[in-house]
Amino acid sequence: MVDYGIPFWSNNDFIIEDGKVKVNYGVCPPIIDIVKQVREDGYRGPLLIRFPHLIKKQINKIFKAFNNAIKQYHYEGSFRAVFPLKVNQFPHFILPLVHYAEKFDYGLEAGSKAELILAMAYTRLGAPITVNGFKDKEMISLGFIGASMGHDITLTIEGLGELETIIEVAQSMGKPCPNIGLRIRLHNGGVGIWAKSGGINAKFGLTSTELLEAINMLETSCLLEKFTMIHFHIGSQISDISPLKKAIREAGNIYAELRKMGAKNLKGVNIGGGLAVEYTQHEGEQDKNYTLEEFAGDVIFVLMEIAKNKKEPAPDIYTESGRFIAASHAILVAPVLELFSQEYTEDALNLKEKNPPLIEELADLYNSINERCAIEYLHDSLDHLESLLTLFDLGYIDLKDRSNTEVLVHLIIKKVIKTLKHKNHSDIIRIQKEVQERYLLNCSFFQSLPDFWGLSQNFPVMPLDRLNTHPTRSASLWDITCDSDGEIAFNVKKPLYLHDIDIKKEEYFLGFFLVGAYQEVLGMRHNLFTHPTELSILFDDDGRYKITNIQEAQTILDVLDDIDYDTKEIERSLKQRIEDSILINEEERKEILGQLYIMLSENGYLRTVLNGEK
Repeated sequence: MVDYGIPFWSNNDFIIEDGKVKVNYGVCPPIIDIVKQVREDGYRGPLLIRFPHLIKKQINKIFKAFNNAIKQYHYEGSFRAVFPLKVNQFPHFILPLVHYAEKFDYGLEAGSKAELILAMAYTRLGAPITVNGFKDKEMISLGFIGASMGHDITLTIEGLGELETIIEVAQSMGKPCPNIGLRIRLHNGGVGIWAKSGGINAKFGLTSTELLEAINMLETSCLLEKFTMIHFHIGSQISDISPLKKAIREAGNIYAELRKMGAKNLKGVNIGGGLAVEYTQHEGEQDKNYTLEEFAGDVIFVLMEIAKNKKEPAPDIYTESGRFIAASHAILVAPVLELFSQEYTEDALNLKEKNPPLIEELADLYNSINERCAIEYLHDSLDHLESLLTLFDLGYIDLKDRSNTEVLVHLIIKKVIKTLKHKNHSDIIRIQKEVQERYLLNCSFFQSLPDFWGLSQNFPVMPLDRLNTHPTRSASLWDITCDSDGEIAFNVKKPLYLHDIDIKKEEYFLGFFLVGAYQEVLGMRHNLFTHPTELSILFDDDGRYKITNIQEAQTILDVLDDIDYDTKEIERSLKQRIEDSILINEEERKEILGQLYIMLSENGYLRTVLNGEK
């Protein structure tokens, strides 16, 4: 059985039994059964499946880890957290999160006016709201309105100009004034592709000189008592714990120094996000070198030691770890539409009565392969391929000979791989990249996996069934966009192997896991492909599941309307052109119009069915 690295990345959320990926909760339903049930109701194209119980699990885990560390070290501060809305603002994620957060000090973080409106509408009174990013007077005024509602809201200042605006708004709107946080620009930064979020040249934060000026401005305007938090962020997906510990030490010392300068209501240190998610499917390629427990313990211990040494109270600790909370809750399921080398079968051979000698030798190699000579015959066939292609370029063999060459070599390679499939022979591993199968998937990577396209972020991917059968094909994955970047190429260092199937006779589905963070909100409408059909899987107290919150992907007309086309005009134009066409007779017009309207009312993903399926 092939496990596709599930012990590395799944956190026991998913398991493999009976050759199928199953949800490790309740009755442990196979994901393939959920997919088939939805498709029987007529939904085609890619599916985004949400598992809200995994949101609850991640919230419980992070609070348990920090509260256990607080207890272990007898830490006198408390732990609080906010979820950054930029990670996933979709309602079928946010509404369950808000529900599960009710028993915790767990709120929301906003980075725009629209996100702040969501936070003010859905955060439980008493739970924290933090407001990050650049702000104008209107956004700051929204913060004052939130405070007047009774929200525990903190406006984090990114620059002295914002602080001037807060002072101005406070003078005009009066009390209650929201809490004020200062984002500090640390010398220490993170690591990896998001490292630029921290460090001395980071986009956000106040320098030491600006911090001193900010304290002076707050004191002069009688707002120093509202200064309650410092905030920093050294980058998303922190792979190494060492830079975080250095940043915590630096921030802890700044916290203590600011209190000694008179900021006695400064009680919170917001360490931002960055708690990493393990995406790897391959041993030795881990994305992080620490556990959640180590992360929490290091944060607590370092701040405790600094507070003790500086003789200041231990601060309350805030986190904004959105990826950790959101990533695991969603799976993208994409149907395979085609295997591009399936034309290389014996039926595709068109041998002549008299063939070139090298082609005759290729045919003999194919028919006589066995385990003992497989590698030798593989090498011989590749040499013959190069020779025959050269002969074609020189005009000594024709196109039919070239076709027979390609088919025979491909058949030989497939037979060798099948013969030696249980052996990790170096020649087989090397040749896989040259003979990879192209699996065409009914999805758009630009829409559903933008971090793969933009940042080379890998996501765990695996078939949903047939996992008790050894996969033999080295796979590259193609989406249905007309862009060559819509490909996840075969990587020899991180290989993906899939099954050799006849897609005309059987369905084959791939699941992309850990796609719940950022992918939806960053997805783009390349080729006007839209958000896939989504659904949620809810479990009752007996562990039984139900499919709920099905939202079909937008229709073609809806997508065009969203980008400001006059869809009524489009419909009128199409209808008129059909009626005016001299190539269509009267009887055909009505049928063609009917077909066209059906297509316009469906989503833009491809609709393929098996032979004999309605």
